[in-house]
Amino acid sequence: MRDLYSGDEWDLLVDLPRSVVIAATTAQADNPRRTVTEGMAGHAGIQAGQIDDSPLVRAVYAELFLKESDPESDELPAAEVFNNPERGLTEVLTRARRAAVVLAAKAEPEDAIAYRIWIGRIAGTVAEAAKSGGFIGLGGERVTPAERRFLEQLDAALS
Repeated sequence: MRDLYSGDEWDLLVDLPRSVVIAATTAQADNPRRTVTEGMAGHAGIQAGQIDDSPLVRAVYAELFLKESDPESDELPAAEVFNNPERGLTEVLTRARRAAVVLAAKAEPEDAIAYRIWIGRIAGTVAEAAKSGGFIGLGGERVTPAERRFLEQLDAALS
């Protein structure tokens, strides 16, 4: 599977899921607890790639897992946000557009669709992981307008 892509193309496909988690976490400024909850949800969304029907998604997941796994550690990756949210979100959307071009040119159509769905589900899982707003756990929104806007922009970038 990997041999169908240049090194840069493969790296783009492998790095995009993690970047999408960070972008979806960044889309709505939250307190640290919510950010951690969202990061953990993103990690779970990425792990879903392990059992995906698509050979491409499974191969990307396996490569990503190898890049991020530390056999000496049993810790989950730390939750992250971009220092410059606007620039970070723009860069992720640009990478998503480039990934869509690569997939259209080189992937089997069903693999391209599966990859797009996987990325969209990762972002959606993050956006839905923690309510924003509200007070002492009451009220708030599951998906804020800023998160919804990012999900829509990501979907458009991957199409």
